[in-house]
Amino acid sequence: MLSVEGMPLFERAAVFATVAHCGVTRKGNQIPYLVHPIETAAIVAEMTDDQELIAAAVLHDVLEDTEVTLLELQLYFGERVAFYVCQETEDKRQELPPESTWLVRKQETIDFLKNRADTAAKMLALADKLSNMRSVARDVEHMGDRLWERFHQKDPSMHGWMYRQVAEAVQELQDYPAWKEYDRLIRRVFEQG
Repeated sequence: MLSVEGMPLFERAAVFATVAHCGVTRKGNQIPYLVHPIETAAIVAEMTDDQELIAAAVLHDVLEDTEVTLLELQLYFGERVAFYVCQETEDKRQELPPESTWLVRKQETIDFLKNRADTAAKMLALADKLSNMRSVARDVEHMGDRLWERFHQKDPSMHGWMYRQVAEAVQELQDYPAWKEYDRLIRRVFEQG
């Protein structure tokens, strides 16, 4: 891939993620995809100074959405960073249409967070979902219900269910400003009226 030897861990992760996500934009807009993992890492850094978890945050989508392999992550960043990236990675079941697997994938994430995730994995999941909710909240203001057309799951009530379930699964983090903002955004977007 590229040489990142000798750089501090976060910088190595940021360069690695930049190359891995190069040329990719967020669904439905022209914002570079890298903005999301960097924002996710910034949110994690507000909750902990665990450098490996912050690095995992910036790398959290490379296994799910790029050609990067688990072995590459382990070689470049070590077992613990790779472990947390794996835990945040959905099994997209590439052989099936994403619309048909959306509910199963989200339920697997929720079950993991409720039953097996440690606090660090919950911080990573909260940061990822908060970054997504910030984007959804911004876009729903500008686009209204047209926003949901960009997703594999078109029903906003299903997104509301998923985001609320994640909030409940990571409720041990409720004293953090990130959880409070996440909860507020869920209510604003999905529980209006």
